[in-house]
Amino acid sequence: MKQKLLYMELKSGMSGGGPAWIGLAGMSKSGRTVYFNGCALKRAVGGGISGNHYCLETGNEYWVSGPKKDGCDRHWAGRGLVLIAADAVSEYLEFRGLDELEPMKH
Repeated sequence: MKQKLLYMELKSGMSGGGPAWIGLAGMSKSGRTVYFNGCALKRAVGGGISGNHYCLETGNEYWVSGPKKDGCDRHWAGRGLVLIAADAVSEYLEFRGLDELEPMKH
C-alpha cells in the first residue's frame, strides 16, 4: 500500500484543540480513504461539519492534509502540540529541510 506523509487532526468535539499527528498513512487506490493508526478515514463527500474525513468505525471527523513546510499545521485558532510518528521522523525532517526536530512549542 502506498504511504504518504500526512497531517491528521481529530475535530469531533474538540473546538480546535484535538490531538494531531504527522505520520505515514496508507492510501487507497482512489485516494479517498486514509489508513492511519488502525483507523480507516474516508473522505467526507460534500465536506463534513468540521473535518474533511470521518472514521468508518466511530464516525469521528478528522482534518487530513499534507504537512506544511513552515511547520504551522494547526488552524490559526487551533491549539496544542502536533505529534510526529516515530516511523515518519526522517521523512518529515527531509520534507522540512531540517537536521533535527524543533523543540516542543506550547
